[in-house]
Amino acid sequence: MDVLSTIPPDHGKIPQVTFSWIDFTVFAIMLGLSALIGIYYGFCGKKQDTANEYLLGGRNMKVFPVAMSLIASHTSGITLLSVPADIYRFGATYWWICLALTITCIASAYIFMPVFMKLQLISTYEYLKIRFDNKTRIFASFLVVLSILLYNSIVIYVPALAFVQATGVDLHVIAPIVCIICVFYTAIGGLKAVVWTDALQTMAIAASIVTVFYLGISSVGGLANIWEKSIDGHRLDNFFNFSFDLTNRDSVWAFVIGSGAYWLCNFGVHQSTIQRFLAVSSMTHARQTVLIFCIGVVIIKTLSTITGLIIYAKYSDCDLLLTKQISKHDQLLPYYVMDVAGHIPGLPGLFIAGIFSAGLSTLSTTLNTLSAIIYSDFLSPFLPADITQKQTSNILKIIVVITGAICTSLVFVVEHMGGVLPLVVSFSGITGGPLLGLFCLGMLFPKANAKGALYGGVVSLLFCSCIVFGNQYYERMGMLKDLSKPVSIEGCDFYVNVTLPNNTTVSLEEEPFVLFRISSWYYIAVGTVVTLLVGLIISWFTNRDDPPVHPDLISPVIRRWMSKEKQGAPPDYVSIERALELVTYDRKENGSAVK
Repeated sequence: MDVLSTIPPDHGKIPQVTFSWIDFTVFAIMLGLSALIGIYYGFCGKKQDTANEYLLGGRNMKVFPVAMSLIASHTSGITLLSVPADIYRFGATYWWICLALTITCIASAYIFMPVFMKLQLISTYEYLKIRFDNKTRIFASFLVVLSILLYNSIVIYVPALAFVQATGVDLHVIAPIVCIICVFYTAIGGLKAVVWTDALQTMAIAASIVTVFYLGISSVGGLANIWEKSIDGHRLDNFFNFSFDLTNRDSVWAFVIGSGAYWLCNFGVHQSTIQRFLAVSSMTHARQTVLIFCIGVVIIKTLSTITGLIIYAKYSDCDLLLTKQISKHDQLLPYYVMDVAGHIPGLPGLFIAGIFSAGLSTLSTTLNTLSAIIYSDFLSPFLPADITQKQTSNILKIIVVITGAICTSLVFVVEHMGGVLPLVVSFSGITGGPLLGLFCLGMLFPKANAKGALYGGVVSLLFCSCIVFGNQYYERMGMLKDLSKPVSIEGCDFYVNVTLPNNTTVSLEEEPFVLFRISSWYYIAVGTVVTLLVGLIISWFTNRDDPPVHPDLISPVIRRWMSKEKQGAPPDYVSIERALELVTYDRKENGSAVK
C-alpha cells in the first residue's frame, strides 16, 4: 500500500522541546551528587584502603541500599528504552519475565548463594578454580571480561543517544563527560560509593518511570482505552501462548524458561550480584536483599510493559517509524516523553536523568566487578606475596580507570556499528550458557570433574557461537520470518509517502535449519544444557582417579544426599576474611605489612 504525498519538514526528529535551565539543572544535580558521593567515600569517609573495604564495603552494608544498588544495576538504559519498544513491536508477552525473575531469585537464594556466602571469595570465578582447576577459572573469567567490556559501551551509548535526541548536544561531548564522572566516583569510592550512588539513581529511575507512566495513561484516555487498542492491534495475542516451539519468540515458555536462564546467569552467579551479597553481614540479610530486589524489578518490568502498550495506544494509527518521525524503534520512548511531557519544566530533565542514572548504575557496577575479576583472576598470581592491602586497593582503582577508558572508547565504535549492534547484545547468549553451565556442574553434580567442565564449556561456547552468528546471517539475508505485529498510518493528520510493510513470508524450502531459528531467549538455556551434557559425559569417562568433593563446594539442595564416606577434604583456598587475618597493618611504622 503506497500513500503518495510529502512529509512536513518538521517531521523526522524527536519533538523539539528545548531543555530549559531547570531541565539542565535536574540533570546536572544527578551527576553532581554521584560525584560527591564518590568524593565522600574516597576522601572524607572511611578510607577504601583494603580490598575488603573497596570491593565489599567492609561487609557491613545495610540491606536497603544494597538492594537498591542491585535494582539499579539490573535496570540499565537499554532496559528502559528497549522494553517499551519491544512491547510496541511484538506484544506484551514479555511481562512473563516477571515470573521467571521470581523463580530465579528463589533459586539464587537457596541454591547458589549459600555456597558463595560460605566461601567468602572476592571473585566468584575463583570458585571454579577451587572446584575444578585454574584453566576453567581463566576460561570463565575471560568470557566475562570480554562480554562486560562490550556491553558497557552499549549501556552508555543508548542513554547518550536519548540525551542527544532530546537536547541536540553532540554525542562525542556528552558520552565522555558522563563516563569520566562514573569512572571517577567508582575508582575513588569503591563499592560503598557504587552502592549509594545506585540507591540515589534508583530513586531517579523510579520517579522518571512513574511520572511518565501517569502522564501517558492520561494522554491516551485511561487504561480501558489502552486495553481495547492493545487487543485490536494484536498486542495481547500471545499473552497465553504456551507453545513449546523453540522458534517462537513470543511464547510464555520463551520468557519463563529462556529468560529464567538469562537471569540465573546474570543474577544468580554473576560477580556483581554476589559481590553485593557479600557486602552484607549475614545470609539472612542477603536473602532480604534478594526479596527487595525481586519486588523492585518486577514493578519496573510491569510498568515498562504497560508503558509499551501506552505508546502503542497513542501511536497505533500513525506509526512513527513508517512516517519517519523516528529512525529506529529505540527512539520510541524519548519521542513519547518529549511529546506528552515536554511542556512541563524539569520533567524532560528528570527523564533524561533517569535514563542516564540507569546507565551510570550499570556502568559503575560492572567497572567495580571488572576490577575484582581482573585483579583476582589475572593479576594476583603475578604479584608479590607481601603486597599490602593499600597497594592492592590502588591497583583496583587503576583497573577501574583503564577499563573505563576502554569502555568510553568503544562507545564511538558502537556508534558506527549500525546493524552489528544487535549482534553485540546477543553476545550474552554466547557466553552466558557456558558460564551458567559451569556453575551448575560444580554445585549440583559432585561427580563432575575439571576435564568435563572445561570441555563442556568450550563445546557450549562453540555451539552457541554457531547458533548466534548463523541466526544473524540468515536474518540479514531475509530468510527469517518477521514476527512483528501490524502497524498503521490511517490516523495520521498529514500525508506520507510510504509502503506499509508485509511480514516476511518464507517457504518451507527456504527456511534455515531449525537451530538457526531458535528464539534468542533460549540461547543461554541451550548453552547451559550443552555444557551439562558434554561435561557429565566426559566426567563419567574420566573421573576414576578424581578425589571426592568437599560439601562446602556443593549446593545445600544436593549436599544432603552426599554420603559422608565419600566427602573430600576441605578445599584449599583463602577467603577474603582469612586474608585479612593473615595480613595486618602497622600504621605507626609507615604502613608496613606485618604477618
